[in-house]
Amino acid sequence: MTAHIATPWLFSQPDQDPRTATGARLRWGVIATGGIAASVTRDLALLADAELYAVSSRTQAAADAFAADYGFSRAYGDDDKQIGYRRLLEDDAVDIVYVATPHAHHHAIALAALSAGKHVLCEKALTVNAREAAELVTLARTKGLFLMEAVWSRFLPGMQRAFDIAASGEIGEVQWVSADLGFPAPYSPTSRLWAPKDGGGALLDLTVYPLLWALGTLGFPQTVSATGWLNDDGVDAQNALTLGYQHGAQAQLTSSLLAYGPRTATVAGSLGFFQSVGSINNPAELLVRTSFDEPRREHFDVVGRGYTYELREVTRCVQRGLTESPVMPLEDSLNMMRLFDGVRAQLGVSYPNDARG
Repeated sequence: MTAHIATPWLFSQPDQDPRTATGARLRWGVIATGGIAASVTRDLALLADAELYAVSSRTQAAADAFAADYGFSRAYGDDDKQIGYRRLLEDDAVDIVYVATPHAHHHAIALAALSAGKHVLCEKALTVNAREAAELVTLARTKGLFLMEAVWSRFLPGMQRAFDIAASGEIGEVQWVSADLGFPAPYSPTSRLWAPKDGGGALLDLTVYPLLWALGTLGFPQTVSATGWLNDDGVDAQNALTLGYQHGAQAQLTSSLLAYGPRTATVAGSLGFFQSVGSINNPAELLVRTSFDEPRREHFDVVGRGYTYELREVTRCVQRGLTESPVMPLEDSLNMMRLFDGVRAQLGVSYPNDARG
């Protein structure tokens, strides 16, 4: 029997150093100046063919400070009711934008960027719901522009190796997957993790990571059963998903903003299994065991903080004139948003964006 996998998601050049230039320099615009924007920008600066050109923020002071810290040429703020990201998008020198705002703002900003003729890398979740995601995909395809959801873990060496092992048949046919990710997030009604207006909750922020281990080794499921706990604001503080597959396989996935967990993933097959070592969103090692033989460990180092791999893929695709990544195709993002919509319906989670036409 061979491993069952619907989507390998594998790089064509897995051993290439992501810092190595693959073509002409791209001038990047970064929209937002929060923690994820800072982390990704530090890795973007490692790419030989990336130019940190422009940044926008809600205030000119924040944009100026971020530009000074990371060496951007232009800084656009929102002072005097001028929308900084629109000023950035009006700058003809910007080739591609990275959208690092809270989830609920992804659709509007990415839509404006595509309308302005810019390629787009947008943080996960791509949007709040599948309707918004479909609008972005349609516009990107119509205009012939690159669009990708920034699911960075999908490109990491450890994750790529996990997909490779599952697809190779070494552990036989994959029968079940378990994965968890959680931490106790201090509650604040204005925090993006908790605010309904920002798309708060564990699902959109955390669940993509345990879900990757199931999708990358089993593919998209035929059934999804979801349970969870909603706080008084109506966002999911914790959820548990069970995915079912026609050939009998299952996946159990847990995400929590209430508790620490082991942050491990196990992929079990008819001939053996492997487990992640280190957090599942950036596995440092894989422990691989066939039958009852002694396990082996495979160790993985990353360049920078690990975002370099997705940034290299985006850069390579734009340089080659591709409008989507074969490693992270738009149809996968659409299917993930459809899956999340179904989970939210089961949990009873809704956001203001859902009511917008």
